Amino acid sequence: MKMIDTHHHFWKYSTKEYGWISDSMKVIRRDFLPPDLEKTLKDAGVDGAISVQARQSVEESDWLLGMAEKNKFLLGVVGWVDLRSKDVDKDLERLAKHKKFKGVRHVVQDEPDDNFILGAAFNEGIKKLIKYDLRYDILIFEKHLKDSIAFVDKHPRQMFVLDHMAKPRIKDRVLSPWRENMIELAKRPNVYCKISGMITEADWQKWTSADLAPYLDGAMEAFGPKRLMFGSDWPVMLVAGQYKPWVELVKKTISRYSKDEQERILYKNAVEAYKL
Repeated sequence: MKMIDTHHHFWKYSTKEYGWISDSMKVIRRDFLPPDLEKTLKDAGVDGAISVQARQSVEESDWLLGMAEKNKFLLGVVGWVDLRSKDVDKDLERLAKHKKFKGVRHVVQDEPDDNFILGAAFNEGIKKLIKYDLRYDILIFEKHLKDSIAFVDKHPRQMFVLDHMAKPRIKDRVLSPWRENMIELAKRPNVYCKISGMITEADWQKWTSADLAPYLDGAMEAFGPKRLMFGSDWPVMLVAGQYKPWVELVKKTISRYSKDEQERILYKNAVEAYKL
């Protein structure tokens, strides 16, 4: 069964560019580039991957596209542009000429304004994505889910992909209101959800599959096999676990579904959502 990892990052590490990588995350204080990922994917039986921005710069979008063009296993890029800029069309038009440029993302979770996602200028930028057939990846914490539902409702024709299941509070074992808000968000048919980034929301040293189960169940209840996608958040995930065991955990979790439904989660939904 084919597999696509819909969420990974590359970087050339520097303390200036990646200040968010704290002392407790020193295992990822090094470069992560295509040869590293290619070996990781091969060892786990994963066929390809989508690169996602880690810095908020157009230059990084170009850098990711350059690597994608040289590596067939890199199937697409979700980059960054300043969606609040009046000149955003220029960047979108140029980047969208690349076949592997599939969408954009903003690090909403780090914005000091909890209501950032409903900002007027930001939403004007989101409106422009349809013209270029681009997706928008939603990166938020659980606390932003209600605003994100209102945000999606402003753009009923735009395709959205929710990253990391909205980062539920797994370490604190808090299920509500995350579960209820996920069910509400999933009522919007233009939203897909990535099963990714979970183990870094749990206790990095002590998490077990039982800790993750209620949240995996909640995402599956909300979105079902037709709009869930496998992802990893490599190499960030390495602070809490290894790649291949994560792949196997997801496979085991979705084994309750039919073979066709499993294939949708592992491969087909990514092709559909990102037009790979």
